[in-house]
Amino acid sequence: MAFRGCWRFVGVVPRLLWDSSVPWRASVPVGRSCVSVYNSRQGLKTDTCLSCDSLCVFFKKIVKFTLVLFSGTELQLRGYSSELLSTEVSYEQLKQRLNDGNAVVIDVREPWELREYGFIPGSVNVPLGQVNAALQLSPEDFREKFGAEMPRRRDNIVFLCLAGIRSKAALDTAASLGFKDAQHYPEGWQGWAEREDLK
Repeated sequence: MAFRGCWRFVGVVPRLLWDSSVPWRASVPVGRSCVSVYNSRQGLKTDTCLSCDSLCVFFKKIVKFTLVLFSGTELQLRGYSSELLSTEVSYEQLKQRLNDGNAVVIDVREPWELREYGFIPGSVNVPLGQVNAALQLSPEDFREKFGAEMPRRRDNIVFLCLAGIRSKAALDTAASLGFKDAQHYPEGWQGWAEREDLK
């Protein structure tokens, strides 16, 4: 039911935003005003007189529809998952995933940092400046360059750095490339080393 609602939403929004006569400027003064309207389906730009009230009602309906749809979807999805999807991984979660072997840990520090401070065994070193390009490589090129299997878009990827700042940036990059299940360890290597008593 939740997914059907999402697909309906995905189908409705582009039509509302691109195919209908939606004002391309939202700066309509109070009262009646003429604005330029672009209809992408017909490729026409026309001047249309609209009232501020009708625009406000239109946008309120879109916002209300979106909130109702996603709040219901979120509640329904919570019933299917045992834990909420989060972009952050705790120490306990990371340790469990490493023990189970179902996480790809990507350390985004520079190679000299790994040599100087240490690293989590089994992690893949992809410096932050190379994350964008690395996640777009072919699996063969990734393996050749980084010495590990390239993570797939649905893998449990956990980014790690020294203190959690660069790993968050890497997470944002990965999410923009379609790695929606990626997460990061905000405590970074410093937190891991303290908890593992490696300092």
